Amino acid sequence: MLNTVYQLKRPRQFEAVFKNVELDDKHVLIRPTYLSICNADQRYYQGTRNKEILKEKLPMALVHEGIGRVICDPTETFKAGTDVIIIPNIPVETDEIIAENYLYSSRFCSSNEDGFLQEFIQTRPDRLLRLPEGINPSVAAFTELVSVSYHAVERFNKLAHARRDIIGVWGDGNLSFVTALLLKKRFSDSQIYVFGKHRQKIAEFTFADKTFEITEIPEKTEVDHAFECVGGNGAPRAISQIIDHIRPEGTISILGVTEDPAPINTRMILEKGLVIQGSSRSGRKDYEDLLSMYKRYPEIIDYLENIVGEQVKVRTIDDIVRAFEKDIYKPSGKTIIIWDK
Repeated sequence: MLNTVYQLKRPRQFEAVFKNVELDDKHVLIRPTYLSICNADQRYYQGTRNKEILKEKLPMALVHEGIGRVICDPTETFKAGTDVIIIPNIPVETDEIIAENYLYSSRFCSSNEDGFLQEFIQTRPDRLLRLPEGINPSVAAFTELVSVSYHAVERFNKLAHARRDIIGVWGDGNLSFVTALLLKKRFSDSQIYVFGKHRQKIAEFTFADKTFEITEIPEKTEVDHAFECVGGNGAPRAISQIIDHIRPEGTISILGVTEDPAPINTRMILEKGLVIQGSSRSGRKDYEDLLSMYKRYPEIIDYLENIVGEQVKVRTIDDIVRAFEKDIYKPSGKTIIIWDK
């Protein structure tokens, strides 16, 4: 059967490409329904990635956050009509030490594999999870983002020392909102401090114990551990502030993505005996455990509804462009594509 794939040919230019889908008995065919635009998608769309990387990656269908509906499943794992969460990480091997999201051989949608901007998606049943009933589909659309934060929080839990009286989160965007929220639920006895640049944005972190503007941090403010969720040009300053305000032997979890190297104060890292841990993407188990967390703390979904931003119905390439352009200029929140195909 023919499938329409909406690929980014060059920055700010999409084109419809028709690809043949070979139906078999090992893959599930689904139709995307709700998708969410990520900052990584925007770096491709706006052409802010390195020119050599753009040349290597494009043309490519964008978007790796989303849900869909099962059209047919020869594996009999899902019934037709079932709403599912799509896992964009596609491992081709297993390793007893390295997680699926860190294996060099793994494929990832909208990175080295076409993303979800397609009429149909064909994938393995292990890359799908049944969407729990009652979840707002616009929130479910960015489950991938939440799973990335969940993955980072769990890695932190395994590595960091047990003194967790105060955990700091640097950043006031979507990633920091989700990470701070999960930390508050995961470590209820800890105080969560949020450090942001925009007063209006950090005011939305109503669940945090304290919030600070990064230009007005009291000198004696300290945290036991910290999460960097800033990325971009702000990452160096955020990491520098964290090193200044973290207590000895704390763990710094880095989640923000930046295209340029970020200089760090190695003298203070050595003097304080700090641990720096990077986290990226997530795997199936992170999704499964996150959905279990949703069941234990259903109020998480209520909080996540606060970061649903623009919701754009998409039928044509012009609609896709409109959604991406709206996302660039949004004040905050996640831009949701309602795939009206």
